[in-house]
Amino acid sequence: MAYALTLVKNELHKDPFTGAVFVFRSRKADRLKLIYWDGSGIVMAYKRLEEHSFTWPGIKDGLMTLTHAQFEALFAGLDWRRVRAVETRAPVAIE
Repeated sequence: MAYALTLVKNELHKDPFTGAVFVFRSRKADRLKLIYWDGSGIVMAYKRLEEHSFTWPGIKDGLMTLTHAQFEALFAGLDWRRVRAVETRAPVAIE
């Protein structure tokens, strides 16, 4: 875990203690490691897909940004690029 924290700080030039989730992928794209600070300690999660690989975007400057829904799809092993936010609108008054 210390290596991942050092990587976030020194290579990505980000503060690992902001609450942001940092996701690292294996070369074969079948494993993910997530680390984040929850306010009381570092949380690390690890996931391995048995039959598929994670859909991974092209990365610029070592970083990518996902919405909460896209992140959930990525972690579930789905194609996160197909996730779209539902359009919200004000409710219509009932007469």
